[in-house]
Parts: sequence; structure tokens; C-alpha cells
Amino acid sequence: MRLNSIKPAQGAKHASRRVGRGIGSGIGKTAGRGHKGQKSRTGGFHKVGFEGGQMPLQRRLPKRGFVSPTAGDTAEVRLSALNKLPMDTIDILVLKQAGIVPSSALSAKVILSGKIERAIKLQGVAVTKGAKVAIETAGGSIGVVIRLRG
Repeated sequence: MRLNSIKPAQGAKHASRRVGRGIGSGIGKTAGRGHKGQKSRTGGFHKVGFEGGQMPLQRRLPKRGFVSPTAGDTAEVRLSALNKLPMDTIDILVLKQAGIVPSSALSAKVILSGKIERAIKLQGVAVTKGAKVAIETAGGSIGVVIRLRG
């Protein structure tokens, strides 16, 4: 077998339909477009959602909801993740280098999930009430929260 001798199976390929090529083709004269009307003319199509001048559905319905442009800027950090870090002073850059927080995050917030058994010092990272209590009972401290703008 050679590459130049390979052919599709018999009957697998069909000749393309030749529209508007006379009476004998079966699709002559109006070429399957019917008689008259906008759709029968060349270029006779309107934009998506057009309802013949009537107020379209997407404009009749009320707008709802809100999509925050800053929703993905703050990353959540678990206490158990902080416990595994070898450093004692932790800030957003340390969390990014450790891979706990994505590099696109502008700020981080520590949540009460897991346990912390050692004293750590947080710098520029937000903390929930429960996580703050857990860190302070373990002998740690929390510094000023800074939000980066990119």
C-alpha cells in the first residue's frame, strides 16, 4: 500500500450540490429559496435577534445581576496551608512563591480551615475573625493589611 493509492470507500464521498444550475439539477430556478421575500434576495439577511422592527426580546427583558470586576483579586488561604510554610513571617509575596496563592491575586485572606500549631507573623494579609483568634492563641501576630493595585 502506498499513500498515493489510498482512496475513500465506494459511496463515501458525494458530489457537492450544484444549486441554481438549471431545471435538470432539481434545484434550479429559485435555487431552494422559495418565491419573493427578504430571504430570497442576495444579502437579504438581518442581524441576529432582529424581530422586524419590534422591540427585540433581549431589549424587552430587564437587566439583572452584577459581575464584579475585582471578584478574583482576593485569594483564600487556609490555616493548614500556613502551618506547612517554613517561614515565620508571611506576606503576599511569600504565599505567591510557595504557590498557595495565584500570581494574579492582588490580596489574600486567611480563613479558619485547619489548625495552626506554631507562632507566625502575618504582614499585609487579611484575616477572618476566627482565623485571627486561632493565630493569636498559637502565639502569632497580625500586621497591617495592604491591598496591591495592578
